Amino acid sequence: MRTKIIGGNWKMNTDRAAAAALGAGVAAAAKGAESVQVAVFPPFPYLTAVADSLKGSRVMLGAQDVYHAEKGAFTGEVSVGMLKDCGASIVLAGHSERRHVIGEGDDLVNLKVRAALHGGLHVVLCVGETLHQRQVEETNHVNEKQVRLGLRAVTPEELARVVIAYEPVWAIGTGRTATPENAQDAHAHIRAVVSDMFGREAGAALRVQYGGSVTGANAKSLLSMPDVDGALVGGASLKADEFAAIVAAAG
Repeated sequence: MRTKIIGGNWKMNTDRAAAAALGAGVAAAAKGAESVQVAVFPPFPYLTAVADSLKGSRVMLGAQDVYHAEKGAFTGEVSVGMLKDCGASIVLAGHSERRHVIGEGDDLVNLKVRAALHGGLHVVLCVGETLHQRQVEETNHVNEKQVRLGLRAVTPEELARVVIAYEPVWAIGTGRTATPENAQDAHAHIRAVVSDMFGREAGAALRVQYGGSVTGANAKSLLSMPDVDGALVGGASLKADEFAAIVAAAG
């Protein structure tokens, strides 16, 4: 049995007080769902404030991005060591907004994945197709390419600290959600790709989250699919009660 994992990606939202309050609300929600792993991904400036609000809870503190170098002349970037110093234990890599808004390619995403794993962090590798790519039936091809390149040179031992988040780009922040069957098909293919890369046992153990306009109302139907092992939640994670409903659906 794979443990469900629910992540809250706060993106470029909240201020310091709101972030601390939201963290405390998530910590309270997690107490009632002992069988679910919960993580939150605040903006960089509020990592330490949220770390304080999560003390004594089971909630993992995550970061929305990381740079692959240990230190140096990389203005505006944040290293693995800096994230760990703030209390983070998990990081997103390759989120669709980093790929399609910021312009990150698969090679850079892979460098970030490897640096984070080498530094001892857990990683959520985000993959997913655009609306055009879905319309021309390239969903599986796009996901497979992003998975294979994202996990290039990752060891089987490191894979145990990887979660893959399938995020159809057309469903992020749009209110449109993949049907449970759409999500299941994509997740099953991703699992098959990882099984081909690392072996059947590793593929079976891998957790694949769904991300894309997940709410308390649709979470249960998505999470009921056999290959959907959790959710990476955007807008709904900014409301503690809404996020708590999603965590409860996973439990």
